[in-house]
Amino acid sequence: MATPAFEEIAETFEFLGDWEERYREVIAMGKAMPPMPEALKVPATKVTGCASQVWIHPEIQGGRYGFHGDSDAHIVRGLIAILRALYTDVPVAEVPKVDAQAELARLGLDSHLSSQRSNGVKAMIQRIRESAQQAA
Repeated sequence: MATPAFEEIAETFEFLGDWEERYREVIAMGKAMPPMPEALKVPATKVTGCASQVWIHPEIQGGRYGFHGDSDAHIVRGLIAILRALYTDVPVAEVPKVDAQAELARLGLDSHLSSQRSNGVKAMIQRIRESAQQAA
């Protein structure tokens, strides 16, 4: 059920050798992601449960999900970019049905993130699901 943008990431990761190359790719994705407007970095958009500072602001247009996101950590910013690829343009009602953990496992991220980072990713996914359910 992954989006074409996420499938493209999965294909890229298949060709990357070791975790160090994948780690660099995640950071590069974060650097390439459009910046989140500073006005959206408010307590209401801050994600709790992350070791670094993370903000997620949903944008629902035409019944389809999207969000702005940012972090003060390069790797986390890259993880946000991956989640944006996974969820952007998905119908709002379908967002909670996306098995994000399984999709991220396809990239090998599940076994290479620290427990703190894994918990942060889970918190981001939870925030995305909750915002979609509120919008539905």
